[in-house]
Amino acid sequence: MRVSTLKKFFATAAIFCACATAFAQTAANGGAAEASGAPLWAQLADAVGKNHFNLFATAMFLLAIVHSFFYGEFLYLSNRIKVVGDHARNFREVAIRFLRFLSEVEIVFALWLLPLFIGYVYYFGWESLVSYIDEMAYEKERFAEPVFVLVIMSISATRPIVDLASKAIEVVARMWGNTVRAWWCCILIVGSLLGSFITEPAAITICALLLCEHFFKYEPSAKFKYATLGLLLVSISIGGTLTPFAAPPVLMVKKPWDWDFMFMLETFAWKSILGIFISVMAYAFFFRKEFKLLEQKKRQAAQAQEQRECSPAWLIVCHVFFLICSILLMHYTVFIVFLFFMFLGLIKVTLPFQDKFKVENPLLVCIFLASLVIHGSFQGWWIGPVLGSLNDVSVFIGSIVLTSFNDNAAITYLATLAPNFSDEAKYLIVAGAVTGGGLTLIANAPNLAGASILKPQFGNAISPAKLFLGAIGPTLVAAAIYFFLI
Repeated sequence: MRVSTLKKFFATAAIFCACATAFAQTAANGGAAEASGAPLWAQLADAVGKNHFNLFATAMFLLAIVHSFFYGEFLYLSNRIKVVGDHARNFREVAIRFLRFLSEVEIVFALWLLPLFIGYVYYFGWESLVSYIDEMAYEKERFAEPVFVLVIMSISATRPIVDLASKAIEVVARMWGNTVRAWWCCILIVGSLLGSFITEPAAITICALLLCEHFFKYEPSAKFKYATLGLLLVSISIGGTLTPFAAPPVLMVKKPWDWDFMFMLETFAWKSILGIFISVMAYAFFFRKEFKLLEQKKRQAAQAQEQRECSPAWLIVCHVFFLICSILLMHYTVFIVFLFFMFLGLIKVTLPFQDKFKVENPLLVCIFLASLVIHGSFQGWWIGPVLGSLNDVSVFIGSIVLTSFNDNAAITYLATLAPNFSDEAKYLIVAGAVTGGGLTLIANAPNLAGASILKPQFGNAISPAKLFLGAIGPTLVAAAIYFFLI
């Protein structure tokens, strides 16, 4: 086993132990859920005692998380296999492809659904599994978001939409000098805030594509790349809180807690804008010397660069129409699938004005989100009691920590099922969920949409540890603003 593998193993184990210790300390200090009056560990033990599958489902979920942390080891092993001569060539190629398949983060959680489903069938039977999945698909509509992300990401990644966004951001960038730094700042500030209006998956898709065009192509350092990625994920997560319909964690509590547009504007909007602006300006100052090097590369590239013809206005209008319709139909899976088929027809007819249409990345993100929805649906037995056992200060920290290991929309959804949260606690839960939305790729649903586009810039593999380090600064800024400016 490589030294780096051991480091990752101990680092992962340390994170889990630290979280478990924190929760144990909370329980020992008298934290108890008001609904039942029982200590936290007693509630968890009771839940496992009544249904042993709870523990099995959480074990599969944790193994999937650990697998995602060790993706690089499978990539390393695939590169060690050499295809020499004709003997066993096909078997070696299959082994290489299989190991690289295991290194795809988008596939990891889907793979771990197989033992989860086998265990469910063992405990409850095949008919129960079919009924459970049907209930999630049709009654709870839990798969509407993965399908929506597939459609919105595909539409947002087309040349006309990117051209429109690029022209809009260029207006602001020219005011700041039209430099690499100006584009970088405008994409991260303006692009992130667009998530409150065109939804976070669309915003992160556009931001990622523009960053590839105006930042990553000038080959910044690895440290700067991860800092930018972490900043993007955090900014997208908190940038969607200006309205109550764009950020998944806010959308989950909108109706149960009666959070309307004015509430979000007064409570979250200005804090989110302030947090994004401070973080972007701080990173811009920290990497000011590297921006000068990137600007030199831009001047050199500009001499040989050909100007690409912008998409015609009528085609941009058509794409914007489909984008708006997708947002309006985001909760109606059948209609949005029909809309997507119509959009594919538009792509085929207008092919001379389009770039090569790629559906692989959106499809992988859709599979990832659907898998995460299923895994997350079995974690309520421990997330709910943990949130219910924390005081107002601890619930903010707990929400950030739990978000790192589960989709933040699942955290806020489970919070709506607890009847005894105060208004301040409700605010802190959602604030913590959006604050921690950039620490890991699974913390916020749109993260994988951006990561799938930017992954080639990181050697086709994004390090969870380096992403965490890149995101921790903006996360702390957002946490301080949300917590101290209540």
